[in-house]
Amino acid sequence: MAAAAVAAPEVLRECGCKGIRTCLICERQRGGDPPWQHSPQKTHRFIYYTDTGWAVGAEESDFEGWAFPFPGVTLIEDFVTREEEAEMVQLMDRDPWKLSQSGRRKQDYGPKVNFRKQKLKTASFRGLPSFSREVVRRMGLYPVLEDFRPVEQCNLDYCPERGSAIDPHLDDAWLWGERLVSLNLLSPTVLSMSREAPGSLLLCLAPSGFPEALVEGAVAPSRSVLCQEVEVAVPLPRRSLLVLTGAARHQWKHAIHRRHIEARRVSATFRELSADFGPGGRQQDLGRELLQISLSFQGRPT
Repeated sequence: MAAAAVAAPEVLRECGCKGIRTCLICERQRGGDPPWQHSPQKTHRFIYYTDTGWAVGAEESDFEGWAFPFPGVTLIEDFVTREEEAEMVQLMDRDPWKLSQSGRRKQDYGPKVNFRKQKLKTASFRGLPSFSREVVRRMGLYPVLEDFRPVEQCNLDYCPERGSAIDPHLDDAWLWGERLVSLNLLSPTVLSMSREAPGSLLLCLAPSGFPEALVEGAVAPSRSVLCQEVEVAVPLPRRSLLVLTGAARHQWKHAIHRRHIEARRVSATFRELSADFGPGGRQQDLGRELLQISLSFQGRPT
């Protein structure tokens, strides 16, 4: 496509990194041994299984065969078709991508927000893009999302040539609500989740048939691991929709490591309003205005 050809020089020579954030482009430009550091890997890796809702110790690790419940993750596979995926990315590529941190590019459809001062402006916000209307409608067919009304969409573009990644973080809770919803396009990846809280996680050793046996229940906790040493890997298939709620939304940080970007990946993340901007909240009038704009589906990237 013409849009992809125009974007190529930006992909190969420019970056939007600031401070301690880096990508392959600026690392090559600076040369030498970098004074900055990438996020260190956690000591103990667990794998999330969607069929059980448990995080399971990785094979050939110290905790292989051990597991703990990991609530708040819903994964809907094949949420869009290959044809819908291709059309969505083609429409995204017709609009400019802005350089962002850690080798990413982005497109924002939402109000301009200053999270530190807790202020926002709606002047340039015209709503979600028209091609997301069907995506949002389809979300409502699933019980976990039947009343989900997004007020912001952020598209992120990752590619291995830029060393794209996103560091562990928690999304804001002043403006954004309980559910974070992300559509994974073009290639599979892994969402890595970690928690800096003190204390330990209690582990269960499942009976034979593990991990399927966890559906029926596991034996009493008989081992523990320091929470700060654990990383939970959530595999994200191509064209899947991820929903984070509860502890997975508010307590566990999420990240995409550079090593898990093996081909171009585009994600579209949708966010709803917090209770403060909902009916009866202190900011309900502003919330109503934001929803009216958002669901007009007349937006262009801000």
